Amino acid sequence: MNLNDAIGHASTIFMPEFLFGADEAMLKGEQAANEEALHLLIEEYFANPNPSYGFDLVTELAERNRSLCDMMGPENVQADRSRNLANHLSDDDILRGVAALQHRRTETVAKEVAGMNATKGVLYGSKPAKGTFVGIDIETTSTSPDRGYIVNVGWELMELADGAEPTDAHTVFCGLPDQYAETGVPLSEIHHITWNDVAGKKPFREDADLQKELLKVLKKYPFMAHNAAFEDSWFTLHLDGYAEARKEGKIVPIDTRDICRALDPEVRFLSWEAKPASLEAWAQRRGVLASDEAERHLGLDDTDLMFRTLIAELKERNLLANA
Repeated sequence: MNLNDAIGHASTIFMPEFLFGADEAMLKGEQAANEEALHLLIEEYFANPNPSYGFDLVTELAERNRSLCDMMGPENVQADRSRNLANHLSDDDILRGVAALQHRRTETVAKEVAGMNATKGVLYGSKPAKGTFVGIDIETTSTSPDRGYIVNVGWELMELADGAEPTDAHTVFCGLPDQYAETGVPLSEIHHITWNDVAGKKPFREDADLQKELLKVLKKYPFMAHNAAFEDSWFTLHLDGYAEARKEGKIVPIDTRDICRALDPEVRFLSWEAKPASLEAWAQRRGVLASDEAERHLGLDDTDLMFRTLIAELKERNLLANA
């Protein structure tokens, strides 16, 4: 599939009734075509200053794919991972994030990197962190943003300062299609969100007030998340206006997992199986969680845990502006 094919595929009128009774191979073929087209369209949108389509073409195709996945059942949706979930933020995103953390110009940070071939540890540790940021975490029904739904989102503001307390905390449960009342909420074994939590709630994509409020705060403050590429990928396909603002540089994601890997020297000495850069393990090493305590896997709880662990790490490295 090339870009023109992807635009044509996304532009076709989707009639779900034509797929009722289709065999598994046909459904999977349609899903594969949808996700390949999404990948090409997203890539082109961010690379081309003047793409020939609006991003609503992308979000509408993602909606179409979710409806298809609902027809196929969660056991098929979870079988693999979509290409439309990014593994990490880009190098340019890392530079912008460091600049936001240290209240410096991105160009200045980029010149420093070019001049000394700096590692991420040197980059994050070159200046103290300061300022106010929004922390955010979401819980979802899939690892793939073009297949599942956001069922919980939590965020709060935090100044990066010793002894700071979070402000403006929000937590919202979001609804699902009615079929999940029978099948149960996917990934509930991780986040423990059940149908009772989401019954009667507006789905994230249909909650205009939530979307407006969330986009506003993400444009006002750089946002932090542990594995921020996950939130970034999901908001790209679920939060109206996010992709456009992201492309214009009005939204700056910062990955605290990347900060953990860069600054915490213990990470490199622990086995991969121990998941040393996970939020839970990081919080336990910094004494924010006891060794027998577990991460909650709920949006606001994990956001708060992330902020407290980050401040403990920065304090440990003498990287708080007022420390």
